[in-house]
Amino acid sequence: MNRSMKPSRTRSGYVLACAFAALLLPFAETASARTLAEVKSLGSISMCANRDALPYASNKTETPGFQIEIGRAIADGLGVPLSIEWILPRRRANVVNCDMLLDNINDPEVNEGRMRLSRPYQKSGLALGLRQDAEVISDFTELKKGQKVGVMINSFAAMVLGKAGKTTSPYAFQSDMVEDLQKGELYGIAVSAPTMSYYILQHPDSGLKLVNAFDGVPQLTWEVAVGLRKSDAALVDAINEILEKLIADGTLTRIYAKYGVEHRLP
Repeated sequence: MNRSMKPSRTRSGYVLACAFAALLLPFAETASARTLAEVKSLGSISMCANRDALPYASNKTETPGFQIEIGRAIADGLGVPLSIEWILPRRRANVVNCDMLLDNINDPEVNEGRMRLSRPYQKSGLALGLRQDAEVISDFTELKKGQKVGVMINSFAAMVLGKAGKTTSPYAFQSDMVEDLQKGELYGIAVSAPTMSYYILQHPDSGLKLVNAFDGVPQLTWEVAVGLRKSDAALVDAINEILEKLIADGTLTRIYAKYGVEHRLP
């Protein structure tokens, strides 16, 4: 079987983020939310994260991921420790009782009112990874005929690039796309910007490049916020104030930079 046609274990771009946000909706309705007063009273705030999803999050002490580090900075700002509930997509979603989720898409259609959202703190989405000898471009429309771009099967990126008449190659696994890009078998790949950035950081001699070539496509770029499970306005306001400080003093920029990711303020 062609590896690009295997059943998908991962999703790409907007689909991945929507699915991850959606998995939290069931427990948002069944578990009791905590207000700012309750967080202060209990002396901690919790967040859901994936223990094996670098650069986003991990259970590794030296490289916990930018979500964990931002979560800790928010907790510090509230004056309480952060507790982490490790959760895998679509497992234990109804029983995990955490207070917040980072990198929640700042979109009412995705959120559907089930969580309160902080102010957006990062512009994220898909980027165009380019092989070593590729010409740096600013927009995907500048791709030339025959310059093959790897895309995830049935993704928005596949649709957008196909509609624009660009040459694409479908994949089931994002890691396979990156591998073939490194081999020079692809001219570029439509890939999660943090994932590509982290790979380049880990492989400085690869010569691979990242360009934000999809900024003009709403389906492929979005703002992210802290999602709070039906908490109160006081907790949202407190976290917004903390985020403002973390942005102003460069903390968010420094955290992202540790993982090779650019902090792009919405």
